Amino acid sequence: MLVIGGGKASAGMALEIERILDGWITGGSVNIPTYTNPWPKSKQIKFNSATHPVPSEDGVRGVKNMLRLVGHPSEDDLVICLISGGGSALMPLPPKGILLSDKQKTTNLLLKSGAKIDEINAVRKHLSDFKGGRLAEKLHPATILSLIISDVVGDKLESIASGPTVPDDTTYADTYTILQERGLWRTVPNSVRKRIQKGKEGKLLETPKRGSRIFKRVHNVLVGTNEESCQAAAEVLEKRGYHSLILSTRLQGEAREVGKVLASICADIHENQHPVAPRAAVVAGGETTVTVHGKGRGGRNQELVLSAALSIRGNPAILVSSIGTDGVDGPTDAAGAVADGSTVERGLRRGLDADTYLGENNSHEFFKKLKDLIDTGPTGTNVNDIFIAIVGSADQKSDTTRRSLGQ
Repeated sequence: MLVIGGGKASAGMALEIERILDGWITGGSVNIPTYTNPWPKSKQIKFNSATHPVPSEDGVRGVKNMLRLVGHPSEDDLVICLISGGGSALMPLPPKGILLSDKQKTTNLLLKSGAKIDEINAVRKHLSDFKGGRLAEKLHPATILSLIISDVVGDKLESIASGPTVPDDTTYADTYTILQERGLWRTVPNSVRKRIQKGKEGKLLETPKRGSRIFKRVHNVLVGTNEESCQAAAEVLEKRGYHSLILSTRLQGEAREVGKVLASICADIHENQHPVAPRAAVVAGGETTVTVHGKGRGGRNQELVLSAALSIRGNPAILVSSIGTDGVDGPTDAAGAVADGSTVERGLRRGLDADTYLGENNSHEFFKKLKDLIDTGPTGTNVNDIFIAIVGSADQKSDTTRRSLGQ
């Protein structure tokens, strides 16, 4: 029995599977983020350091270690694959003709374009010899058990870590359309354009599709989701005396626009007691995007909260927060941020104009100066983002709301 895989949660997953199957595992190789701390210790599983969100040669070496470990599998072999969010970047294996630097540039361009995670992963699958069912192809005819923690809105297995053991419904034609619609076709590396064009013309084999014989002995099992995390948060808030409402676990769209919508819902709760009466706790999950226009630093959660802060300005009864469950929001060391009705004015008193900072995509600097960042450090898991808003009664002040959350 072999254990392989990668992702932000793969270290903890590997240690737990080793505890459960102590003595049965004959070997293992798992890629985990470079920032994992403390570094896990295992008797039977080797941990390989790799980077996220942009892939690196360390990740490639780790994938090659996995494939060497597996060797030439047979029907008698069982391979357990541990897959979680971040696996796309942590387990890179560029195909012939594509340099890792080509994938790095393409990934960076997609991240900055506002592309959704399933769009990014569709492109990644077609620039990989590992994703989009390619791993299942390499492990055939062994029995494969993939244990998966979802970081994808809607828990689509084919999108989580770009679905290394899952049939791929996307095509080279789809990747071409994505790059065209995002305005990136002429800016991605020439080697990427050549590969996608050849694939469109049928000169390259497509990723494995549904019905292929290679998936007959593959079992993909979802073991962790955003919905479960939102439910846990709602239960904690209920115990603290709030009327909890899980609004959605499928939040998507531009972070600043979603922030406005969520803030308007909070205002409606405060003013009209719809769709729940104060003291209320609104919980939502999902993953927004940021189209970068400015030169600042931030992440989708911090940008969402800064946008919401502008909408709840002057309302002392509303507090909003949003965090990345992995503890890392965008290219920053914060998990997210928190704001209330006084945030915008507090910023102005310190010479910080929230509108200007939002326009520059500089939410991190804004909240850092106000000391309103949420810092958890890497959590060792990843189940999308969680938004939590507290709406008090008309006479409840935000400082009381902050204390009730334990901030």
